[in-house]
Amino acid sequence: MNDAGSKLSVFSLGGINEIGKNMYVLQYGEDMIVIDCGSSFPDENLLGVDLIIQDISYLLENQDKVRALVVTHGHEDHIGGIPYFLKQLNVPIYATRLTLGLIELKLKEHGLLRDTELNLIHPDEAIELGSIRTSFFRASHSIPDCVGIAFETPEGIVVHTGDFKFDLTPVNEEYADLHKMADIGKKGVLLLLSESTNAERPGFTQSERVVGDNIADAFRKATGKIFISTFASNVHRIQQIIDAAQMTNRHVALLGRSMVNVVSVAEELGYVHLPEGMLIDAQQVNVLEPEKVVIICTGSQGEPMAALSRLSTNTFRQVSVLPGDTVILASSPIPGNEKSVSRIVDNLFQLGATVIYGSGSASGMHVSGHAFQEELKLMLTLMKPTYFIPIHGEYRMLQLHKKLAESVGVDGKNIFILNNGDVVDIQNGVASQTRRVDAGSVFLDGLGIGDVGKVVLRDRKVLAEEGMLIIVISLSKADNRLLSAPDTISRGFVYEREAEDLYKEVNQLVVSTIKEAKPSTRYRRNDLKHAVRKSVEKLLYTRTKRRPMIIPFIIEI
Repeated sequence: MNDAGSKLSVFSLGGINEIGKNMYVLQYGEDMIVIDCGSSFPDENLLGVDLIIQDISYLLENQDKVRALVVTHGHEDHIGGIPYFLKQLNVPIYATRLTLGLIELKLKEHGLLRDTELNLIHPDEAIELGSIRTSFFRASHSIPDCVGIAFETPEGIVVHTGDFKFDLTPVNEEYADLHKMADIGKKGVLLLLSESTNAERPGFTQSERVVGDNIADAFRKATGKIFISTFASNVHRIQQIIDAAQMTNRHVALLGRSMVNVVSVAEELGYVHLPEGMLIDAQQVNVLEPEKVVIICTGSQGEPMAALSRLSTNTFRQVSVLPGDTVILASSPIPGNEKSVSRIVDNLFQLGATVIYGSGSASGMHVSGHAFQEELKLMLTLMKPTYFIPIHGEYRMLQLHKKLAESVGVDGKNIFILNNGDVVDIQNGVASQTRRVDAGSVFLDGLGIGDVGKVVLRDRKVLAEEGMLIIVISLSKADNRLLSAPDTISRGFVYEREAEDLYKEVNQLVVSTIKEAKPSTRYRRNDLKHAVRKSVEKLLYTRTKRRPMIIPFIIEI
């Protein structure tokens, strides 16, 4: 039985109605556990933003209750926000061996490693976090050392699947623990949170072994140098590339800082095995015969500053793609990245390379690490939850996952489709969703965290689309007389030399606006700027149908 007055609460601060910056929170009484702390990358509308993390203001308000951050696996959308989280809220971290290694890399970069408590978890162990007993089960995914989590609370068992698929022939022979999942289900699962990324895709996802065979076949047929781009965190894929390189007597070079860092950690921990003498520096690529080299690089999603993008434009200083070389994109474009990837592929073809690309099924070079519909139904069947919250997906995916749950016997009334911040409270076995906590996105721009908001983004959008116009006005400090003609400067609006008549008209309008302004308006500088801005804005829209950002700048002399 639960403690009198205590209730179980579950909510998300990131990862629902989106794919990225995952963070989920479970609370019972005075004990709160955070699950994952990811980051996501901006789309083209978030101009100048480098990274997106969660708004953790609710956790900061309740920081005395936060017992731990438990991490399911080492992908960026699950660990990328940890350094920024720890700078505000330093709590113990629990993760598996490889995941901890990747977290340590980030903490070293941010100077946080010495002050952070890192705890190694094993799928066969359980830990006590306040009143919540926390145990784990091994899951298959596109990175080793993934776990799902079972939280035993006084109210009942809550299961978070993490990212998973059911790969019955995993390349590292670390099999998903189906027996343990079934045992948890037999005990009775009160609430299941399960990922929804591939809820639209029928059937089962293919095994990673299929990709290894296709990579080996492509290596045997390849001419010249081989460039192969994949996610740096896809350790299984990197090992398959190394195996194919060994089979075809090629040396391996790594391009991209994240690729070098991840392979270094994975090799040190024993998750990647590089034969002696196989790894070479980028400078050595041009010394060896092209048929003796494989380059593993980042940038499979079209990131503009990643290695593959620079290779495609011949701006990578040490290595070049030459006619006859083979380039393999061992990934599928994430929705939204298709244009960037297509542009890189076009550039590579123009360089004379043979390019193997496309969705995983088309090229054979990638399989998803996320469960398809039949696997999602299998997880639901193993767990047999009373209540269900689909997570880690966009709205349509959550809805489809709900239908899958209903098809295997979960009562539709017990399924909650949430937004980030919506709270499901369970007390005495009854669940309800009636309240919210603060949740949202925080934008990182350079060293600034959270100082880029909607107003700044709106201004950047106007500047990018319409340009700007600066009007310098010189006024007498004594009597507010206009001392000289206004000086108009524009950037990104119209070319000044070709628009002299327009700028003369703008300057004349500024002069007349100032002269016609009421004395009270002229003495209040903000009011005067507003009057100038409105009159010039109206004139420019009439003449050009554009709305540049107009910045009046008053100099008092």
